[in-house]
Amino acid sequence: MQPISILLIEDNPGDVRLTQEALKEGKILNQITVVEDGVEAMGYLRKKDNQNRPDLIMLDLNLPRMNGREVLAAIKADETLRRIPVVVLTTSDSEQDILDSYNLHANCYVTKPVDLEQFIHVVRSIEDFWLTVVKLPPNE
Repeated sequence: MQPISILLIEDNPGDVRLTQEALKEGKILNQITVVEDGVEAMGYLRKKDNQNRPDLIMLDLNLPRMNGREVLAAIKADETLRRIPVVVLTTSDSEQDILDSYNLHANCYVTKPVDLEQFIHVVRSIEDFWLTVVKLPPNE
């Protein structure tokens, strides 16, 4: 079975490490690629060889150079990328951020818990739902 490809767009090294650890101990074989800002994320996603197409994107909203809202809008406006599920995983619990994310067609919005154990539980819950319950579109 092919590993599930996850693109983590996150600039906080601590959150990157926690997410990687939580997914490494998960049920599903996965390959995680990390990019630290929106410009790097869009460059990665738009490479011509199409080898970089992730099965799932985990996106922070507060990113340097190109913020998460701009990345989400660019992904969902691109015909070749829009079917990739995007999980917004951010510290913000602002109603406006939630509304804006869903208006930009985020597939779900999850607020990062501050507590370490809760953070790991949330990441594993995302993995359980998106990688075991949901049927993902083919990686084209």
